[in-house]
Amino acid sequence: MALFAKLKERLLKSSSRLSKEVDAIVEEGASEAPAEVSGAGASAAAPASPEPRAPAPQPAPQVESAPVAPAEVTPAAAPAPAPAPAAEPEVPKKPGLLGRLMGRTAPSEPRRVLDDDMLESLEEMLIAADMGVDTALRVTANLAEGRMGKRVSSREIRELLAQEIARIMENVAKPLPIYPKKPQVVLVVGVNGSGKTTTIGKLASQFRAAGKKVVIAAGDTFRAAAVEQLQVWGDRAGVPVLTAPEGSDPASLAFDAMTKAEADGADLLMIDTAGRLQNRADLMEELAKIVRVIRKKDDSAPHNTLLVLDATTGQNALSQVETFKKLADVSGLVMTKLDGTAKGGVLVALADKFALPIHAIGVGEQIDDLSPFDPEEFAAALTGLDKG
Repeated sequence: MALFAKLKERLLKSSSRLSKEVDAIVEEGASEAPAEVSGAGASAAAPASPEPRAPAPQPAPQVESAPVAPAEVTPAAAPAPAPAPAAEPEVPKKPGLLGRLMGRTAPSEPRRVLDDDMLESLEEMLIAADMGVDTALRVTANLAEGRMGKRVSSREIRELLAQEIARIMENVAKPLPIYPKKPQVVLVVGVNGSGKTTTIGKLASQFRAAGKKVVIAAGDTFRAAAVEQLQVWGDRAGVPVLTAPEGSDPASLAFDAMTKAEADGADLLMIDTAGRLQNRADLMEELAKIVRVIRKKDDSAPHNTLLVLDATTGQNALSQVETFKKLADVSGLVMTKLDGTAKGGVLVALADKFALPIHAIGVGEQIDDLSPFDPEEFAAALTGLDKG
């Protein structure tokens, strides 16, 4: 629960936004519900209204004129219509009774009929949260299945959304696999500022705590600041960082780092790469060269290629995955900066479109702020639910 509480706190922007918008959608429809129900719900009211009116004509004129009806029967007929109006309150009592299954306060909770207008509002909300059009349509369609025409509360909608999100993501929640091959080469790629360096430091710290011998290679040889930053994270994690002179060929460094890690008996070699934009062909070719050189040393390497994505980039993350998959054969994702965006739905869109394993999510700058991805906790945090 501590992990979930932290995740929910960091995803507060997303969860509060979705919660408020769902509340607004339900309350908007709930305020119009009485007029809609009495008109559209004529079918529901129809059976109720004939029942009280049917006995009404029978007792009044016919019972008094009938010779069999004495004075004692006449008062008995008078109370008979009295219970008939009592049947009217029982019609709207049905939703109230269903609501009481979840607690006595349920009847006071605003509820709205789930109709096409409400679904359209939910779709727009999810698209605005960077879930993408296709994923938003799929989520709302599954949510509506078997529930159209029923009155639902904001809480129920958020629970259904969380269930659908968790269902989409349950197959991609996988930790980074550890292989017996030594050294296991982990290539870390991503665009400028995505959080590659901090992710490497956090992962190295976690693997070292798990008893693995880890070596880091500072493959961003063009920026001295990047090398220095990685060395700081290496010191925090207690992991050595291999460097090369500024301006050196990063592919050569990767090759030398593999030789060094193998000689030292390291379990994992994590190779940082320069941040690059997916629309820069020269930089992307350089990344492809690193992969080719690594495979000269070990044709099965890199054993993992992690693409680090910045959650604040929104739908642009989809195009990044497509490009990096072609050049570096991406095997898994790490999503960072979820604490800095109100649009955490992009992670759902990525899972739905690519089905790549999501190994971890970053929700802060501290060394322990990289958490294994849990679909149920993420879905609950994203929709603002309490996980009990």
